[in-house]
Amino acid sequence: MNPRIMRKKIIVCILVVACCALPAVAGGLYLNEYGTPVMGNAGAGSVAEASDASTSFHNPAGMTLLGQRQFMLSLGIGYSDVSFDTDNSVVTGGDGGNAGGWIPILGTFYAQPLNEEQDLWFGFSTFTLSGAALDYSSGWVGRNQCDEVTILTVTAMPTLAYRVNDWLSVGAGPTIWYGSLDLKVGPVGNTDGKIELDGDDVAYGYSLSTMIELSERTRVGVFYLSETSFEFDGDLKTRGGLVEGLDFDSDTDLDLAQLVRASLYHQLDDKWAVVGSVGWEDWSTVDNVNVSTENFDSALAKNWKDTYHYAAGVHYKPTDKWLLRTGVSYDTSPVDSDDRTADMPIDRQVRYAVGADYQWSESLTIGGSFVYADYGSAKIDADGFSGDYNRNDLYFLGLHANWTF
Repeated sequence: MNPRIMRKKIIVCILVVACCALPAVAGGLYLNEYGTPVMGNAGAGSVAEASDASTSFHNPAGMTLLGQRQFMLSLGIGYSDVSFDTDNSVVTGGDGGNAGGWIPILGTFYAQPLNEEQDLWFGFSTFTLSGAALDYSSGWVGRNQCDEVTILTVTAMPTLAYRVNDWLSVGAGPTIWYGSLDLKVGPVGNTDGKIELDGDDVAYGYSLSTMIELSERTRVGVFYLSETSFEFDGDLKTRGGLVEGLDFDSDTDLDLAQLVRASLYHQLDDKWAVVGSVGWEDWSTVDNVNVSTENFDSALAKNWKDTYHYAAGVHYKPTDKWLLRTGVSYDTSPVDSDDRTADMPIDRQVRYAVGADYQWSESLTIGGSFVYADYGSAKIDADGFSGDYNRNDLYFLGLHANWTF
């Protein structure tokens, strides 16, 4: 075969494999864990609660209910336990070991009125979720889809809220995203080489929100987050084997889905309240993922589909200083088994959560939350191998402190 034709085929193979293994934020779905108090309800009621500074993120329109300036710091840690069980494989290799890892959580949230009437508010939120999302052991059966993925996202969200009348508030603002990815895949074809794809980008979107106060005890919130398009600018390289030393400038396109989430908060009495949420995420927009270099472009159909979110929870105040929380949530799967890949072993998601807040003083409230997330068996039916995940779990521990001024 002509060496130039051979080289072209190898490059096309590289692009296709790189597309196949491209990660999305949290494996194709937005996470609900930011270390904020609503984490203790598995996110239930997050858009309607509006009781602390984190509403500047969850529903900016709710800032008009706060009454005074507030600031929250949240931090935590997450750990994923991800282990594949091979059913059939035409290549030799192991199951990949425990591919999970640690995920740090950090967020800041601020809200303040801009006039004496307190009908105009400003908010600013920053939050990050980062870490080695997946790191399979060397030589496992799915190595042509993914060896290792590292993801970092940092988001800044300035917002404004305005009280229209005594029952309706609205909010809006831009979202500014920084994202980076580092992906390793191998081998390419019948070689021993590996592909390394990296890149980073700054992308922009926006949010819209409303808060409807049906009564003193009942309110409904609606939050919209726009689609965000990343174009990761970086390098695509090969290491080892027959394709050693190839190095290209690359652009990798990835869209993060628009979403809508609605929540209800209803206070039953002085001690009990119920919360709930429903949501939709437009992941069917990710029908193709594109990787391009100066000479070649490649697109791979991901065939994702829209997902739906449901959550319910309870608040209980045993004393004036303590607030206890619990909740459960369910998210539908974004992908079928014949389209699922090992870099995104996501099935339906079920979360179970508990949390507590303690009013330390008139100006300080502290608290913490724990979440167990079951990401399902995530069966994979791919060319060359098949199987499912006998462990596909995430654990999150979050802490927060909220100051009023």
